[in-house]
Amino acid sequence: MDTSRARPSGERGSDFARLSRRIAQEGLLRKRPGYYTARITMVAGLFAASWALFAWVGDSWWQLAVAVLMAVTFGQVTLLAHDLAHGQISRSRRISRIAGLITGNLAIGLSYGWWMDKHTRHHANPNHEDRDPDVSPDFLVWSERQAEASRGLPRFVGRWQALLFFPLLTLEGLNLKVSSFRALRRKSLKNRTLEGLLLSAHVLAYAGALFLVLPPGLALTFLIVHQACYGVYLGCTFAPNHKGMPVLTAEDELDFLRRQVLTSRNVRGGRLVNTALGGLNYQIEHHLFPSMPTANLRRAQPIVREYCESLGIDYVECGLFQSWGQALRHLHEVGRQLREAAAT
Repeated sequence: MDTSRARPSGERGSDFARLSRRIAQEGLLRKRPGYYTARITMVAGLFAASWALFAWVGDSWWQLAVAVLMAVTFGQVTLLAHDLAHGQISRSRRISRIAGLITGNLAIGLSYGWWMDKHTRHHANPNHEDRDPDVSPDFLVWSERQAEASRGLPRFVGRWQALLFFPLLTLEGLNLKVSSFRALRRKSLKNRTLEGLLLSAHVLAYAGALFLVLPPGLALTFLIVHQACYGVYLGCTFAPNHKGMPVLTAEDELDFLRRQVLTSRNVRGGRLVNTALGGLNYQIEHHLFPSMPTANLRRAQPIVREYCESLGIDYVECGLFQSWGQALRHLHEVGRQLREAAAT
């Protein structure tokens, strides 16, 4: 996978180093306290308002509409926790961690420490079938090699994984909570006791609110709708970024710039898409500069795109529905050999 061209004469450092200097000169790595103050205020207001609406509606099937709204709210809080984990909001790791524990563990029931470790490994080796935890063959298989080696449930699901992808996303909210509690058994997880207490407090407060305000049947229905929509929202936010892009193996020796750009995809769209995806629609720029504030990614895009074109590096960008289509076609193609094996 050779996409290199001759380096311009007179310029020092790696291809990424030269791009990084240009980005720094434009001031795009500077923090944006004003932007994040406004965003945190709006998300916190939406979070509080959704719970207030839940209490006001009370024992009514209109609560299912509130469950959908709350799924969006939880998704926006998750995106804030993501920015905290990357140090986009504050330079202080201590402040970022405290805020991350509040937004992650306490507010939405997601272990900040576990998710941060998992996401850091993803950023180091995106779409690498052996090193990226986001493409590990738990239920779905992401490469032909994984499909060939699959056994049990992944082999069964892999046959029709393109059709099952969105239905399976309804379980992602529950999966994140289960994984968060399972992570508490790891000795490598920092502040395990505090994380466990905050996760337990979230579960107790969440379940207590549902069953105090709603009758059991409606409470369970609310829980199912809320967690299912939350999982789909998260899946539709993160899946367009890498799914369907090249899956790397140990044989692929790429430098940092190419490893990040060739495995990522940007999603075109206006302010609505940018808000819904939390800026992750500028995935290429985000992977190259993870600590760059979300508000600066749009300004960095033309610089990065022009630079990649000058080096002959494929810079992929498409619409939101196109990105989902590419991801589903990739899943369908990977599952082909499993369908053929089952047929014979």
